[in-house]
Amino acid sequence: MRLSADDERCVGAGQCVWALPDVFAQSERTGTVVLLTERPAGRAAERVREAVRACPSGALRLTED
Repeated sequence: MRLSADDERCVGAGQCVWALPDVFAQSERTGTVVLLTERPAGRAAERVREAVRACPSGALRLTED
């Protein structure tokens, strides 16, 4: 699976960062999402699915390989 984020769509709510700080961060300049990895693996992969569903702006997307 591959994770992507649309920083133009991101509203900076930070729910993804709170849920998975090893995968997501927030830009200090804009407050929008920053991906720390595009290919989460193992247990993080399932938690990423939950974060994508919970994103209030729909800025996160998963694509299957």
